[in-house]
Amino acid sequence: MSATHEDQTATAGFEKKEEQKRRLRDSMQRTARMHPVKVNDSRSVMSIGFLVERAEDAIVWRGPLKFGAIRQFLSDVAWGDLDDLVIDCPPGTGDAPLTVAQLAGRPASALVVTTPQQLAIADVRRCITFCKKVTQPVAGIIENMSGFVCPHCGGTVDLFGRGGGEKLGQGMGVPFLGRVPMDPMIASNGDRGKPFVSADAQNPSARALLDIVETLADTDAAERSGPGRQAT
Repeated sequence: MSATHEDQTATAGFEKKEEQKRRLRDSMQRTARMHPVKVNDSRSVMSIGFLVERAEDAIVWRGPLKFGAIRQFLSDVAWGDLDDLVIDCPPGTGDAPLTVAQLAGRPASALVVTTPQQLAIADVRRCITFCKKVTQPVAGIIENMSGFVCPHCGGTVDLFGRGGGEKLGQGMGVPFLGRVPMDPMIASNGDRGKPFVSADAQNPSARALLDIVETLADTDAAERSGPGRQAT
């Protein structure tokens, strides 16, 4: 695929999403419920970024307004029947993760993502302690940006160190789910609105992500098939 064709495809995808966002704002004015933006047949997305008029607009909210927005995204969005709902929270232990923990409740669990270096590990350690204090189960830890796989020789360079996430999991009693190497394709596919693992399922980073998803799915199925419950 030529670079020009890729740019045209990316532009068309951006324009389509802008049109979806405009329709979303229009639907909010007509109805009491919001409708998520459909990415494909199996994925829908809702973001506060869809509700602003211009890309450069900033949302400056204190705690009560954040709480209200998160509550609306959970209760006032026409999600339909879902297998899973993923809520992307900012790092730290502030209003947003606390609100999600309070509103989502059980059986929701936290998936903690870190990078290998000690500065990031220190922050994530506090996040896990936060989860324990609010009785939010932690499904596991993922070590992101864990090495860079050279596209020419296949060798791995540990730019930010290695093993910090796994050691943290051992020390905090939290499952370690795996390492995801850095890959420029993750960023480029994200900019085009395309799932990275769909572009090249044999890519080392894509395989790592798929392995993590399979582990989470197996754990969820085992919990559902416990006493009095049936796996689905």
